[in-house]
Amino acid sequence: MNDESVGVVETKYYNIDEPIELDSGEVLNDVTVAYETYGELNKEKSNAILICHALTGDAHAAGWHKGDKKPGWWEIVIGPGKAIDSEKYFIICSTVLGGCKGTTGPSSINPETGKEYGLDFPVITIKDMVKVQKKLIDSFGINQLAAIIGGSMGGMQVLQWMVTYPKMMKKAIPIATSAM
Repeated sequence: MNDESVGVVETKYYNIDEPIELDSGEVLNDVTVAYETYGELNKEKSNAILICHALTGDAHAAGWHKGDKKPGWWEIVIGPGKAIDSEKYFIICSTVLGGCKGTTGPSSINPETGKEYGLDFPVITIKDMVKVQKKLIDSFGINQLAAIIGGSMGGMQVLQWMVTYPKMMKKAIPIATSAM
């Protein structure tokens, strides 16, 4: 680990207490969101940045998990003195709904059956992913993000944030993405 890393980090979990109505009309109960944070949230709660990951990403965007052989997927960009400076910003990255790396998805236990959802997991949209991210952001008491940044499928999430919650961010940075 180099001196410019955010260091050893831990994935945290947020449980959403209310049902999530999906675009499909189906409802998910007991949704859990895996997320990591880097830096400190200021008193005004005005320095938060949401990072949205690509299809194969997850909440582990920077730093090291104990025993890792490599750092988070965007370690080169997130950390002290880097483009997304963890000494200036409070950075949040969550695994998307359906992502299966800690956030509710097909490998999660369906509370209705007591078994993994598997193929019974409902069809989800980018808008559903953003709805769950918004619940996580609300749990911090953040009224407006300094920025939302994401590439590829993460960029599609940024675009959806712009449409669904246009006043929730000062800046939106979609990278290497397409229109939805």
